[in-house]
Amino acid sequence: MTADAHKPVLLRQAVDALAIRARPDATFVDATFGRGGHSRLILRQLGPRGRLIAVDRDPEAIAAAREIRDVRFTPVHARFGVLQSTLEALHARYVAGVLFDLGMSSPQLDEAQRGFSFRTDAPLDMRMDQTSGMSAAQWLEVAREAEIREVLSSYGEERFAKQVAKAIVAARRRGLIRTTGELAAVVGAAVRTREPGQDPATRTFQALRIHVNQELEELSLALPQALAVLDPSGRLAVISFHSLEDRIVKRFMRENARAETLPERLPIRQRDLPPQRLRVLGKPVRPTADEVKANPRARSAVLRIAEKLA
Repeated sequence: MTADAHKPVLLRQAVDALAIRARPDATFVDATFGRGGHSRLILRQLGPRGRLIAVDRDPEAIAAAREIRDVRFTPVHARFGVLQSTLEALHARYVAGVLFDLGMSSPQLDEAQRGFSFRTDAPLDMRMDQTSGMSAAQWLEVAREAEIREVLSSYGEERFAKQVAKAIVAARRRGLIRTTGELAAVVGAAVRTREPGQDPATRTFQALRIHVNQELEELSLALPQALAVLDPSGRLAVISFHSLEDRIVKRFMRENARAETLPERLPIRQRDLPPQRLRVLGKPVRPTADEVKANPRARSAVLRIAEKLA
């Protein structure tokens, strides 16, 4: 799949949020390269001495990144949960901006062999990096029913988590669930009702993908590291696609934009309190109706922007 086949969501808004034109010769980070839509626009705005470091845990994404021939550009195969050490290894201790686009890329969703989609029958993998870790099928083979129920409830907000977990455990006794089609059929039989237009397996597949890739844990690790590597006035821009991600981002920005509060009547002067570390910029940005019409996958996207304070 070509880079053009993936439509990055909130492309210009996210890149503009980094304020590259104000610091064109600084270093910026695209922490989720995907197929490079954001990176290519960043490179067009960078000055001749600027630098862009692109990080992705998906080897296919990094293979696509290496097709970009630009001396200012450095692609790195890594999880963004180790962002700080990744940048230190590249002698980029401080940067002017960090962008996270937390959504799945179209190639990941559309290539059946990746196992992210229930629309075609394929091996039940779901790993963003297929060179490491346990696949969804392998995890379902060994997980206890209570563990499966907790994952479906917490990460998929599946109200039929108990029924689905029970059905999965029963199905694997008859023969392990190894493909997306087999799992979708089991879930479809266990879920009694669903929102109009939504496949019964949607929430289960989302939950398993988040769990297998430890997406929320990675995000919780990455945000403080992004703040640590930002220069004063550096920008943090995060695009999220579901409420669990957005909740983490919103809470992180809010907590770091608020001066530390201490119990009343404690004899400490205001000027001696730890300062705010971030300033939230504007309201959350959402795609326009036209963008959603052109790219339905954009409908749940939300962009939050913050600036590091001195």
